[in-house]
Amino acid sequence: MFLPAEIIPLLERFRPALTEPTYQKGVILIIGTILSRGRRTVTAALRVLGLGQGGDWSKYHHVLNRAKWDGLRMSGLLLHLIVETFVACGATVDITVDETLERRWGPTISKRGHWRDSRASGRKLNVSSSGLRWLCFAVVVKLPWSNLSCALPFLHLLLTTPKVSASLSQRHRTVAQRTRQVVCWLRRTLPGRRINLIGDGAYSVIELGLRCQSQGVTLIAPLRLDARLFDYPPSRMTPTSQKRRGRPACVGQRLPTLQQVASQDSPTWHRSRIEWYGGHTEIVDWATGTALWYSTGTPPLHLRWVLVRDPHGQRSTGAYFSTDVHQAAPAIIADFVKRWSHEVTFEEGRAHLGIETQRQYSDKAIERTTPALFALFSLVVLMAHALYPNGQLPLSQVAWYHKTHPCFHDLLFLVRRRLWCHFLFQTSALPPDVRFFSTSQVDCLLSAVCY
Repeated sequence: MFLPAEIIPLLERFRPALTEPTYQKGVILIIGTILSRGRRTVTAALRVLGLGQGGDWSKYHHVLNRAKWDGLRMSGLLLHLIVETFVACGATVDITVDETLERRWGPTISKRGHWRDSRASGRKLNVSSSGLRWLCFAVVVKLPWSNLSCALPFLHLLLTTPKVSASLSQRHRTVAQRTRQVVCWLRRTLPGRRINLIGDGAYSVIELGLRCQSQGVTLIAPLRLDARLFDYPPSRMTPTSQKRRGRPACVGQRLPTLQQVASQDSPTWHRSRIEWYGGHTEIVDWATGTALWYSTGTPPLHLRWVLVRDPHGQRSTGAYFSTDVHQAAPAIIADFVKRWSHEVTFEEGRAHLGIETQRQYSDKAIERTTPALFALFSLVVLMAHALYPNGQLPLSQVAWYHKTHPCFHDLLFLVRRRLWCHFLFQTSALPPDVRFFSTSQVDCLLSAVCY
C-alpha cells in the first residue's frame, strides 16, 4: 500500500513481531479502520479501501482469529514507541490503570459476564450489563499542541467473573492480582525508568503496593479515611532489663484514622495551587504524613498519605497515598488528577473509533480486536505527531465556533485527510490543479461517505 513517508516508520516498528503476510494484511486493516466510519469490522475496512470484491477476504479475518502473533509483545513495542516519542529521557513515565466495560451479548462468547455498568449506574442505582470487562493501561503524556494531559493506551487484559473462571476451569484473579502481574512486566519492559502507576480505589490494596515497592514502581491511589494506619515499631535496642520476648513487632501504636485527623486541629494544613481537572489550576488545602498501612496476614506497607480539602468547602475531604514516602504532597495530588484523562480516552474511543461495534465471536479474535482498537487511538496520535512534528496543527475552523485546542476528532480528521490525499488523489502535471480519479477511487470515496 502506498502510504505517506511519515507514517511508514511507525508501522515498521511492529514488523518484527509479525510474519510478512500478516504484517501486510495488518497494515491494510489499520488504514481501513482509520478511514472507516460507523462500525469497525473487517469487512468495513476492506470495503473502504476498495477490496470488497476480493476473493481472499477471509484471510484478513485470519489475522485476528488464527494468525500466530503475541499481543503482549505488540503492547511492549507500542509502549516503547510512546515513551520514546512523548516522554523525555530521564523523566518519570506516568501510567494510569482503569477498567472499562465492553457491552456484548451472545452465548458463544465464553468470557462474557455480568458486571456493574458504571456509565448507567449512579450513587443510588446499580445497573448490571452483559459484556467483557477490560483492564486497561495507558501512558499519560502532554502533547505538543495541547495543555491537557492525554492517556495513550498500550495494554489491555480481559477480566472474568468468579463464575466464568470456574466454568473455564481457570484460577480466578482479581483486578489487583492481574495488576500485580503487569507491574513486573512493566519493570522488565522499561528497565531503569521511573514509573508512576495511578489508579482509583480498586487499586488501593496493600499487596499491590508491596509489589510496586519491590519492583521500584510508585503506586498512587485513593486511601480510605478509615484505613488502619500504624506508627513505626519501637526499636529493640533497649536495656537488658526491659528486653521484650517473642517475635519483633512489625508495627507500632495504632494511629488515628484520617477521618479523625481531618476533623482535628492537630495537622498542619498547607495551601497550594495544583494542576486540576480540565487543564486549569485549583487552590487546595493539604496535610501529609507517613505511616504503616497494615492488615492481618500481610506485611505493612510504608506510605505517604495526603489529606485534601477544599478551602471553600464545596468538595468533600479526600485522601490519597503514594508508596514513595519522599514524594511531595502537591506532586501526589497532581499525579492523581492525571487519571481522569483515561476516562476521556474511553469516551473518545467509543465515539470515534467504533469500540463495541466490532463483531467477533471466537476467543482469540475477541482478545485481539478490542485491544487493537484501543491501540489505534495511540497510533492516530502518533501519526498526527509524525505528520506535524512542530505541533502546529491546521485546525478546521467554522464561522460559528473558533477552536483553539485540537481534540482527538481533529487528529483523526487530519490523519484521514492525509491518507486520502496521498493514495487517492493524484495531481496532473499539466495543469497542476487538475486531479484524476479512476472509477474504483470514486467508488471507494462514495463508500466511505455514504455507506
